[in-house]
Amino acid sequence: MHSTESHAPRLNLFGDPVVAKALKHFASASRTLIDTSQLPKATQDLVTLRASQINGCGYCTDAHSKDLAHAGESAVRVNLVAAWREATVFTAAERAALELTEQGTRIADAAGGVPDEVWARAAEHYDEGQLAALVLFISLINASNRMGVINRMAGGDHEPGQFG
Repeated sequence: MHSTESHAPRLNLFGDPVVAKALKHFASASRTLIDTSQLPKATQDLVTLRASQINGCGYCTDAHSKDLAHAGESAVRVNLVAAWREATVFTAAERAALELTEQGTRIADAAGGVPDEVWARAAEHYDEGQLAALVLFISLINASNRMGVINRMAGGDHEPGQFG
């Protein structure tokens, strides 16, 4: 267990002008993907929540679970993301996206990377543009999770819609 005597982040990532500029570009890439990708919004949100859970990012898990609920997802679906394999509330396409997310998030745990059969299952449900969006969503949320965990950004205070 980590010591969490202080809930304040270790540093203000926007305090350095170079880092702040880079983070604005990072956020812009995410916003472009969210606003214009053909990947269903529910899938986008399920993927970001699952990666955040795996990576133990309290800030991102808080934000994505609340955003899902705010968007109208049922508490059952939000709560069962962590146990999606043993749940009946996800479509075959969502299950394939969650599986790809897990494999793409845990690449350091398996020398072979993402198995071909996992990719093939995702490709049964998503076209090339949607697969490309999935790859980018998985990559961006993993980067966000790492920033949150390294900087010790606590979860609990997120308000849906606070970032537009």
